[in-house]
Formats: sequence, C-alpha cells, structure tokens
Amino acid sequence: MKGILFLCTGNSCRSQMAEGFGVNMFPEGVTVFSAGTDPQGINPRAIIAMNEVEIDISAQQSQHVNDLPIKQIDTVITLCGDANENCPVFPSNVERIHWDLNDPAAATGSDDEIMSTFRAIRDKIKSNISELIAERL
Repeated sequence: MKGILFLCTGNSCRSQMAEGFGVNMFPEGVTVFSAGTDPQGINPRAIIAMNEVEIDISAQQSQHVNDLPIKQIDTVITLCGDANENCPVFPSNVERIHWDLNDPAAATGSDDEIMSTFRAIRDKIKSNISELIAERL
C-alpha cells in the first residue's frame, strides 16, 4: 500500500479518526487520506475521542473525494454502507475494502453515552487498522 483512502459519507467522524490512526500507525511511505461523498466538517466529538488516545486530528479538514489526488491512492476503505454503495469509480488496480461501522454522530442519549459510542467506534477503527497492517505490511 502506498496511498490509502478512508471514505465515508460526511468525512466528519469515522474517516477522520481512521486518518488520524493511519497517519500514526502506517509505516513511512504510506500516504493516508480521508474524504467523504458529502463532506460535513469534522465532528468535535471525534476530536475529543482521538485526543483521549493522544492523537490530535483538530487540524484535519473535511474534504470531498473528488478533491483528492486519485492517482496516489491504491487502497480505498469505505467505512459505511452509503459510501460503499456510492463510492466513485476508481481504476481497476485500486483495492476496495469495506468496514461497516455505525455512525457515532447518530448516537443518542446523554453526553457520556454518546462519547461512549465514539470511543467504541474509535477503538474498532484502531483494531481494524492494526489487523490490516499485520496482514499486509
């Protein structure tokens, strides 16, 4: 893998957290991107959840998938069903992987309950990336 894209609909939570972990976990030489099919801006709770594991994603920007240097991407990981179904067409040499993760921004309840959902998704993303690294790199 040389360029990896984490793609979801809003590019506000899951893909932003995945980008933060990717930048910190993938070896040098792997470029990490995140984008959305309908970017909505980064969710403040995603920033808080990542700060809890000492990864600062506050400077990351929510961006549209069409604004990326597609030729630098050889792996696309979709993080929600909508992005998987509406993923733009990439060249045939681009590997597609799907991780179906619940949207933490849709969580309801108290602030503690919502943050618990963000933490669970954050931890699942980290686990998935660790497994991917172990399998591929």
